[in-house]
Amino acid sequence: MKRQLQKSLNKKRTVRVGQHRTSVSLEDAFWNGLNEIAALKKTPLPDLLSAIDCERHQGGLATAIRLFVLDHYRALAERRADQPNAA
Repeated sequence: MKRQLQKSLNKKRTVRVGQHRTSVSLEDAFWNGLNEIAALKKTPLPDLLSAIDCERHQGGLATAIRLFVLDHYRALAERRADQPNAA
């Protein structure tokens, strides 16, 4: 039986970070989350990407974006868990 190669779920996008353009490959779920966070913060996406880029200590930009989105939604889940139930 022949194994089929699975197509990558990542999409490469060209973005502006600071004064330069670069390519970042991310899954749609992370791009959607990143755009949602930018809208909630009322921050242009290039500005948010620059902030993420400045805060990363190691690894690539794609990894930093994934961790940023994950941290955002974890913090949101914790805040919701800490709220008393409104019954």
